[in-house]
Amino acid sequence: MNTAATAPTPAPVLPGIEPRAPAYAWGQHVVALDDLVNDGSYPDRPADALLAARGSVGEVVNIGHAPDLNEPVYLVQFDGCVVGCLEIELLPVPHGWQPETGGSV
Repeated sequence: MNTAATAPTPAPVLPGIEPRAPAYAWGQHVVALDDLVNDGSYPDRPADALLAARGSVGEVVNIGHAPDLNEPVYLVQFDGCVVGCLEIELLPVPHGWQPETGGSV
């Protein structure tokens, strides 16, 4: 009888395929490329409610991985709302870029 402790079983990974490295880092500012709507992740908001409008700037606050897609998933803090996003929904904020504020210049 083996009394040694066993290591936990890791999540399944496709043989020969490494998880794809994230393109964005924690704390990085990104821009939403399209309107981001509620897919059911926010039960207190109506389905298809706008969570972040196209052009909204947010900050990456966490990075996970979707094994079925073999893609990083980013939690992005937009104005008052944290949204799960894929890379195709985001762009990095260009260096020196300032968002429009609606005020007069």
